[in-house]
Amino acid sequence: MKAKRLISWGLSALLLLGATGCVDQHPEEAVQTGTGSTRIVATSPAVVEIMEKLALDLVGVPSSTLSETPERYQDATVVGTAMSPDMEILKSLHPDWVLSPSSLQSDLQPKYETIGVNSAFLNLKSVPGMYKSIQQLGEQFGREEQAQALVQEFETFYEEYQSKNADRDKPRVLVLMGLPGSYIVATENSYVGSLVKLAGGVNVYEGETEEFLTANTEDMQKRDPDIILRTAHALPDDVMEMFKEEFETNDIWKHFRAVQEGRVYDLSYDKFGMSARFNYPEALDELQPLLYGEE
Repeated sequence: MKAKRLISWGLSALLLLGATGCVDQHPEEAVQTGTGSTRIVATSPAVVEIMEKLALDLVGVPSSTLSETPERYQDATVVGTAMSPDMEILKSLHPDWVLSPSSLQSDLQPKYETIGVNSAFLNLKSVPGMYKSIQQLGEQFGREEQAQALVQEFETFYEEYQSKNADRDKPRVLVLMGLPGSYIVATENSYVGSLVKLAGGVNVYEGETEEFLTANTEDMQKRDPDIILRTAHALPDDVMEMFKEEFETNDIWKHFRAVQEGRVYDLSYDKFGMSARFNYPEALDELQPLLYGEE
């Protein structure tokens, strides 16, 4: 599969631009005014990374304990966490656009509407989705050249990468996303699931439309995964300790073939989060021996 086709791989509405509230009922005019006069806030570290790559200025950035704010944005106002930005601070910045991941749209868009700011939601649920969003941002903010360079970088990488596992048997994978005190199944529509798919793995919940599912362990066992991957939504140390206890104390896990064969692996939190990042090649490198064994 060519990378250009991969970028549109089962994805639509990758960047959702819309005027929310009454600040500006003509968002296309605001975007086309150029970067110098356009006030933009990015509310997640993944979006900040994209804006830096596109050489776009920001007046607001998120707080994060796991990633550093790029030097370019050291003077930007901190607006709170990705999942819970401070609406009063956002409003005080008078942004033309607030950019957030589409995974948080249902929660954040009503709040943005309440304070009357324009918002855009980027699809960062997969690497192709990220690059499609980059293309659209480049078009909207006059950064076509930078966007095309990034897309070309991905195409070059993937054209080389796609043949790596083409002739190998595709392992069937169960992906568990842990939260403090619980866990859910990550489908191929989630970011971690999309990485498994890029690497050639088959999600045992293939064909589902949601990013995450609540499934019982009996159903998981019936799907007979070759491999079980575990990652964390937040508080990775606590979550991995939870997984360890769950697999040691819940008897059903000992009946999973993947457990019996010792093919249960914990993924790095910094590479397998909720949103696509530019460190996806490192994530794929981490998956390679887990899915196919040591080279």
